[in-house]
Amino acid sequence: MDALLKIDDLSLELKQDGEWKSILRHVSFNLDRGETIGIVGESGSGKSVTALSVMQLLNRDMARYPSGKILFCGEDGEEGKDLLTLPEKTMRALRGRRIAMIFQEPMTSLNPVIRCGEQITEQILLHTNATPETAKAKVIELFKEVMLPRPEQIFRSYPHELSGGQKQRVMIAMAMSCQPDVLIADEPTTALDVTVQKGILELIKRLQEKHGMSVFFITHDLGVVAEIARKVVVLFKGEVVEQGDIRDIFLHPRHPYTQGLLACRPSMQERLALLPTVDDFVKNNGQVSRQPILQEERRRRHQLLYTQEPLITIRGLSKRYPVRKEKLFEKRRYVEALQDINLDIYEGETLGLVGESGCGKTTLGRSMIRLIEPTAGSVTYRGQDLMQLSARDMRAVRKDLQIILQDPYSSLNQRLTIGDMLVEPMRVHGIGRDEKERRQKAIALLERVSLNESHFYRYPHEFSGGQRQRISIARALAVNPRFIICDESVSALDVSVQAQVLNLLNELKAEFAFTYIFISHDLSVVRFMSDRIAVMQQGRIVELGEADELCRNPQTEYTRILLDAIPQGIQS
Repeated sequence: MDALLKIDDLSLELKQDGEWKSILRHVSFNLDRGETIGIVGESGSGKSVTALSVMQLLNRDMARYPSGKILFCGEDGEEGKDLLTLPEKTMRALRGRRIAMIFQEPMTSLNPVIRCGEQITEQILLHTNATPETAKAKVIELFKEVMLPRPEQIFRSYPHELSGGQKQRVMIAMAMSCQPDVLIADEPTTALDVTVQKGILELIKRLQEKHGMSVFFITHDLGVVAEIARKVVVLFKGEVVEQGDIRDIFLHPRHPYTQGLLACRPSMQERLALLPTVDDFVKNNGQVSRQPILQEERRRRHQLLYTQEPLITIRGLSKRYPVRKEKLFEKRRYVEALQDINLDIYEGETLGLVGESGCGKTTLGRSMIRLIEPTAGSVTYRGQDLMQLSARDMRAVRKDLQIILQDPYSSLNQRLTIGDMLVEPMRVHGIGRDEKERRQKAIALLERVSLNESHFYRYPHEFSGGQRQRISIARALAVNPRFIICDESVSALDVSVQAQVLNLLNELKAEFAFTYIFISHDLSVVRFMSDRIAVMQQGRIVELGEADELCRNPQTEYTRILLDAIPQGIQS
């Protein structure tokens, strides 16, 4: 095939704290016309900086290239131009028009104070000779092409008024607005529902076939790459460790790092006591043992688990929100976020809660512990109806009922050190005889979640996403809880870091006899963690059953749709 983009022997250094640090080392691969290439690796492996180097979006005072070329073979007169040598004015003409990029987080990439349609119209007017009227018409056509509902309304909407999947489709429409030759998609499906993810992948494939684009697809998940790409490049610590046909990489991975990436995602075919991690494969040169859980052992455990009295009993739990009135005298309307939820949760179990965004999972979790006040219903914990407790009595009970939130960065106070965040709840609930004992307990908790004493004095912004999630877990443990709600606590993590956090949660459960509600949109992750799974749709529980049986023999069409949306990779 004819190469459109050639990355040849690319090395990159970034200036950090006044010193140059090597980020990429001798990276080489080609992107052919009309093909999709997957770039795979963990956070920090060099995926995004490779894309930003192609776009020349790195600060030129903070980045330098000791070796290599990025050759873009485009229109006549641009054959083989090295993007690294082009002046900024020339690159600005190429960006958006010839090479476009979908960024990882659409909420931070879209301007929050400009309407969605206007942001795309601006790009069309900048790169083409279109009039404002024809540019608007083109944007509405693009919105239809990316299958956005109510295109005219979304044209006038601000980003915060759209769902995550809709914002991502707006970003795709923006990238497609000038019909580029190369589309760079940087983690475009991270943290999206599996069903929304499947839709986005199908959309990118359909647009590629229609417009003959070349796609440069970045992700940390090899299963996702298998859904869209024919060729894959595996990056590890800034170096290409493996590249080739996706089928060969999947069925015959040669490098231990690639083997680890494939193995650390929970399987739907077997149940393991412990997920393998990338570190296990790299340290042991690919020789990692797998310990399956026997079905008979699991059955005996469940017999004991479900013959006891429930720890928490939920009856008739409902929550509704008022909808903003469009007209002054319009009758008040409501959205039913939860509808008559009945559920028993047993001490020592992990109950998985799965469903698409907006189905009511998070509302149920927060309503149970009264972070959101339900509209109706009861939640009984150890004989006490939590809905009848005063605010003071509820505060005392809440020590037993903790939550690990989805985004650790926004849930951690940026002005407090990690130590202050761990010690403060102990002080509020009278845990520990004095500050010295609380500090010792906080350091012990950090060590238990694979951090260390030096982290006690640091601030949240100094940590990676996986480390911040470990801090959130330590904070939940600080008050000696009995019941923990894990609300999408691994959805935005690399699959390798995700495996480490899932193993940690299971180890802590065995050590401290916790009861979990594990909320996620990913059924493969929920199955690995759960004893039972409850499937939610439109505020109701539509299916409830033992995790393996529910995944093997779903009883509702909605559960089958969720299962079908899980990336399956390539089977031999």
